[in-house]
Amino acid sequence: MTADMVDADVPDGLRASHADRDRVVEALAAAAGEGRLTHEELDERVAAALSARTLGQLAVLTADLPVQAGAAAVPAAAKDVVRIEQQYASATREGPWIVPRRLEIVCAWGNVTLDFSDAVLTHDTLDIDLDLCGGTLRLITRPGMVVDTDALAVGYSKTRVRPARGPEAPVVLRVGIGGRISMGKVDVRPPRRWFGK
Repeated sequence: MTADMVDADVPDGLRASHADRDRVVEALAAAAGEGRLTHEELDERVAAALSARTLGQLAVLTADLPVQAGAAAVPAAAKDVVRIEQQYASATREGPWIVPRRLEIVCAWGNVTLDFSDAVLTHDTLDIDLDLCGGTLRLITRPGMVVDTDALAVGYSKTRVRPARGPEAPVVLRVGIGGRISMGKVDVRPPRRWFGK
């Protein structure tokens, strides 16, 4: 762990707090945003950070990164609740955006796209409270994501949940979508494959 994250006099065997883990996840996301870590490295290190029990385990994850790596590129901490509200418009979350514990989406005649390909996961669950009329909620998933739409009230609408491709991965995020949708669509799918890949 870099010197600004924890006091150098604190023993590595000391138990890590949620705030300690969050700071390391933020530093890793910033480093990935600067190209210092690959997508796979980011996933591995974030998973290790979220399961770390001691400061020593966290320190190893940022030991090869500069202290200032992207210090201002990521918000100070993940929010518990984020609200997206719009009319006749579109909103997209992509890149290394920080996933909150809960998303409230109110959308009329517009589209919301949540791309989890490079998202920073700070929790293992995400609750989406949806109020959608005449638009589309699109989730682009990644291996280890499980999406449940059973609590969603659907009227003159369509829901489609496509499983991830490839070998089964350990679950890293469970997404529950509740609320209501009218004259719209919920589309959950993995990233598109391009020819030759």
